[in-house]
Amino acid sequence: MTPVQGLQVTSLTTTAIKGLGVVPRHEVELTRTGVAGDRAFLMVDAEGNLLSMTRTGAWAGYTAHYTAESRVLTVTGPDGSEATGEVRLGDALEVDFFRHHAVPGRLVEGPWAELFSDRVGQPVRLVRPDADNGGVDLRPVTLLGDASVDELARRSGLDAVDARRFRMTLGFTGAEPHAEDTWEGRTVRVGGAELRVEGPVKRCGAVNRDPADGSGGMRALSLIKGYRGLGESTLGRGVLFGVYADVLTPGSIKVGDTLELDVAPALSH
Repeated sequence: MTPVQGLQVTSLTTTAIKGLGVVPRHEVELTRTGVAGDRAFLMVDAEGNLLSMTRTGAWAGYTAHYTAESRVLTVTGPDGSEATGEVRLGDALEVDFFRHHAVPGRLVEGPWAELFSDRVGQPVRLVRPDADNGGVDLRPVTLLGDASVDELARRSGLDAVDARRFRMTLGFTGAEPHAEDTWEGRTVRVGGAELRVEGPVKRCGAVNRDPADGSGGMRALSLIKGYRGLGESTLGRGVLFGVYADVLTPGSIKVGDTLELDVAPALSH
């Protein structure tokens, strides 16, 4: 491994329920399937279709905390109100995940479905995927450089862009804008964990939603496309921003940890 001067973790975020607001974390435990407790639940509509931030930002101001040992899930509203209880599993349900793969799980009984349904104005059901971190998109971890977010702001004529709208696992500083795009296939050691960088993240309309209240005032997708164009990803051609990573070695990561990259492969002639 070769340490890169100044390359270090500046932010870590998770959400126990996909579609709710992300929570800043100082330290996380990274398993092979993702951060412990991250995207442990997801929501579906009456037909069983995935409800993500793209479809509704109604829950952006809500956060969730899940303790696997006690099976207690707590959802906190923007006014400080809480809906908490022990997770009890009901009928089996298979969720279609962006037409890319199916996620088997079970419906969750308790106060949360009613809370979410009332908030969005339509029937909503909470699902616990059978697999840990079953609500992650394609890979367990996502990475995005602070310089990339700053570059988006600069190119868009904005003072700043709130990085929370991209809902990434790990933010870092010390690299050029979009340097992470060049890391595909490389190994990154951070804290006690080791990652392998995979392909780019194809962005959806979720990035247009304000991370504080879910409103859609900023057209981030169009702004990114305006200077980056379109590119290829696992999910097809689209607007790319940030990268995925697999977990090679589980371990803890905290804000301030240094990122170390392996030596880039030599170019063939």
